[in-house]
Amino acid sequence: MSPRRVLILLIAGAAVVGLAIWVSTLRHLDRATQSGDLVLPGLERGINAVTETRLRKADGTHVTLDRDASGRWSVAERGWPAQVNKIRKLLLDLGALNVVEEKTRLAANYPALGVEDLSAPKAYGTEVTVVSPPRTWALIIGKPSGAKSGYVRVANAPQSLLAAPLLMPEADPKLWLETAVIDLPVERVREIEEHPTDGAAYTAGRQKKDDPHFGVAPLPKGRELSGPGAADSLAAALSGLTLQDVARATAGTTPAARAVFRTFDGLEVEVSGRRDGSRALISLSPRATQPAVAEEASRLAQHTAGWEFEVPEYKYAALFAPLTQLLKPLPEPKAKSPPAPKAPRAPTAVPPGS
Repeated sequence: MSPRRVLILLIAGAAVVGLAIWVSTLRHLDRATQSGDLVLPGLERGINAVTETRLRKADGTHVTLDRDASGRWSVAERGWPAQVNKIRKLLLDLGALNVVEEKTRLAANYPALGVEDLSAPKAYGTEVTVVSPPRTWALIIGKPSGAKSGYVRVANAPQSLLAAPLLMPEADPKLWLETAVIDLPVERVREIEEHPTDGAAYTAGRQKKDDPHFGVAPLPKGRELSGPGAADSLAAALSGLTLQDVARATAGTTPAARAVFRTFDGLEVEVSGRRDGSRALISLSPRATQPAVAEEASRLAQHTAGWEFEVPEYKYAALFAPLTQLLKPLPEPKAKSPPAPKAPRAPTAVPPGS
């Protein structure tokens, strides 16, 4: 066999091997991203082992959700408990995320789907990183496509995908916080001692649990409540109280308002409030005056001590209502009648010959 023919056979053989490898690769890709395949294989079996979930946006917004050895989740940027059910739903949805169809592999087309790298300053997507001891998964979640699916791309992979279910996670730490602060039912409240920002201090109270309304003292001379239940809303101010944000209390800040809630069974909750720009901030100091509620007071103190809570404006206004807000308006002063016009003076007669 001539050297020329040997060379031709070698080249042909190499081409066949190369073609086989290429076809094999295509088949592998087809199998890996066919409709119904999991986008993040393995996560569905490893959800209970996840120790950290990170979400970030291109504008710098980010949140880190940590799980400790006891299984409790917290928002690392705040050091406050996280919404466990919300985290679990995100992880379950990520684990169940399946391919609907392949989309572009061209980086130039990623922005149309919102799956471009977050190094781009105006990138649309949210990068989610899920960490467990065995492995880590990372996914860029892009724009929605209808109500049930959206565009995604596994981080550092070229292939973008249309996948379901639709994921729309937030990267703002505030949106992952456990919002419950305290729940003091109206039925328990005996007295509220108010020191509002504006106006005089006063106390709203009742003698028995079955008293329908709270009385107010002292009332300004000559004034009366706007109605029998004018002060009843004060007692509901700590019922189902939730936060919008939370931060460690800053030493040296002076509260602008204060209220002390006292229950029939001996629980006291002192509430201090101040404003910081448009934010309404409060802090709580629970304590027990009777042994029966000592454990409850201790638990509440552990939950709230050292923290300052941003609350909705309407809650802040209800906590520190000024006394004038509970009173009947003063009657409008009667308008003074204009003075009667003076009668014109008669002309003085001039004597003849003068």
